[in-house]
Amino acid sequence: MTQDHKTTKPLDLITIGRSSVDLYGAQIGGRLEDMRSFEKYIGGSPTNIACGTARLGLKSALITGVGDEHMGRFIVEQLRAEGVNTDGVKIDPERLTALVLLGIRDSEQFPLIFYRENCADMGLTVDDIDEDFVRSARAVVATGTHLSHSRVAAATIKALHIARADSMRTALDIDYRPNLWGVAGHGDGESRFVESAAVTEKLQDTLHLFDLIVGTEEEFHIAGGTTDTIAALRAVRAVTAATLVCKRGAAGAVAFTGAIPDTLDKGVAGPGFPVEVFNVLGAGDGFMSGLLKGWLDGADWTTALQYANACGAFAVSRHGCTPAYPSWDELQFFFGRGITRPDLRNDAELEQVHWATNRAHNWSSVKTFAFDHRLQLEEMEGYTLAKGGAFKELCLDAALKVQGGMPGYGILCDNRIGRSALHRASGAGLWIGRPTEWPGSRPIELEPELGADYGKLREWAAGNVVKTLVFCHPDDDAETRAKQEEVVKRVWAASRRNGLEFLLEVIPSKVAPIDDGTTPRLIQQFYDAGVFPDWWKLEPFRTEAAWSNAVAAIERNDPRTRGIVVLGLDAPEDELAASFALAAKQPLVKGFAVGRTIFGDAARAWMKGEMNDIDAVTQMAGRFARLCHLWDQARVAAHAYAD
Repeated sequence: MTQDHKTTKPLDLITIGRSSVDLYGAQIGGRLEDMRSFEKYIGGSPTNIACGTARLGLKSALITGVGDEHMGRFIVEQLRAEGVNTDGVKIDPERLTALVLLGIRDSEQFPLIFYRENCADMGLTVDDIDEDFVRSARAVVATGTHLSHSRVAAATIKALHIARADSMRTALDIDYRPNLWGVAGHGDGESRFVESAAVTEKLQDTLHLFDLIVGTEEEFHIAGGTTDTIAALRAVRAVTAATLVCKRGAAGAVAFTGAIPDTLDKGVAGPGFPVEVFNVLGAGDGFMSGLLKGWLDGADWTTALQYANACGAFAVSRHGCTPAYPSWDELQFFFGRGITRPDLRNDAELEQVHWATNRAHNWSSVKTFAFDHRLQLEEMEGYTLAKGGAFKELCLDAALKVQGGMPGYGILCDNRIGRSALHRASGAGLWIGRPTEWPGSRPIELEPELGADYGKLREWAAGNVVKTLVFCHPDDDAETRAKQEEVVKRVWAASRRNGLEFLLEVIPSKVAPIDDGTTPRLIQQFYDAGVFPDWWKLEPFRTEAAWSNAVAAIERNDPRTRGIVVLGLDAPEDELAASFALAAKQPLVKGFAVGRTIFGDAARAWMKGEMNDIDAVTQMAGRFARLCHLWDQARVAAHAYAD
């Protein structure tokens, strides 16, 4: 396999076809009729493949259609979060985004219902295919569903003709869904094969357009017009010179580059991975993602099939389609370490790598206005709950004024006093941390809003980062340490279960004397307890040795952590500037989280009626902006020092 256009084109591949919002039943083992709640993911074979290949490091794009509504925006936002180019996504004001309801009944039954009546992706026309955009890729990947209707088939075929005229690669995932071809009923979404001469004829009319064709045995049956697999492959070979890759379920997959032999076993195979089958939905798209990675990277077929089989193994072992697919780092970790248990979703070490390497958004800088304070406001003269909530709205206004739509800014805000500000901040492009601890508690107690089993985390907005502050010290007595670690571990586990990032803030200086090794010892204790925070929030250290020790403790245990934010502790600006200068020398420190230094004076005056809203926002925005400037200066100086 050659590496055509690899260094000259901005995109590696463009997939074309259906997109949907998948509503996946959260309960396992029941009928779809009995599902009580659903997880929301992006779906549709080309959409899954675009995301799966992007996770493996390919520069992927998608041509599809979505509605001009909430679900369409969800798909576009998720694609961008996955690193998929969305220039080819048509926003259709006349049609709704497709929906799919899915469930996991057992290892063999996966009920699903497609809601695709005149959906947005079926509104694609030849006019939506931009020739320059198609030519910006090395390959075009089509899927079978969009050959089922004349309008979208014409759009797909136009893209393929453009690709072939430009000597690009082309691939087809047969992806046969009988009910989407109109040869099975709405309630037969689970069906994978119904014979149809009309479907066979339609497919065979297009097979010559492809360099690579991938399908299950049943999918080659429909493409070849016979249920004899070898005969079907030979029928396909009669109309195309493409490499044919036949998926065989637990038996793996085989590739045929020339004449079809007498048995499937004579094809080129790749290493397989014996794992527990939990969910086959989306497994083929995971397989295709791995195969395309190998194919477009110029790997031999054995290696490409190894990638494909491994990605398929991840998919069948996890819930959902796109969320199950591995990153490139995760795949390499898996190859290096091997299988330690067949139910991959319960492999804690592997799941940590999966989580850490597939987190959305790049938070290389987090300059944070912290106004999650509760006790400090409640003690102020003139405070009422209503006034506290209104003041936190002003804090958010100040943060947004400084942010100005730019990335790299954040807030910390609570839900008890600051609920209206917290909810308004969602979708504003801010990093949003939200506290869980009862203010000042030691041993730690949590806010009642979390519920006795921390189940209320499922109500939190997807962008919220779960923050837990612990007043602790590595020399705490065994009982206190055990109690606090147990609470933190349960909150961390609940955060992960609900797809929320977790920030752990530790403050040992309020408990007992500290030195350069205190916080690093504390960090190690939490890792030893099985807690892997996405973020750490640490006190501003006074020496480079303290910072180096803390960073080393984190990176030794979790080289994939998001990073550290340094807290302010109500310090004046000149002291913060000095602490920023020291902290900014550490690349793992991503920013700061400062509160009372910004809002303290304004809050006290505003609560007593001595300052109006405009002046409060102006003062807080000015102070926040100065701190952001100080941090940026410290980071520039640190880079210059390092050089």
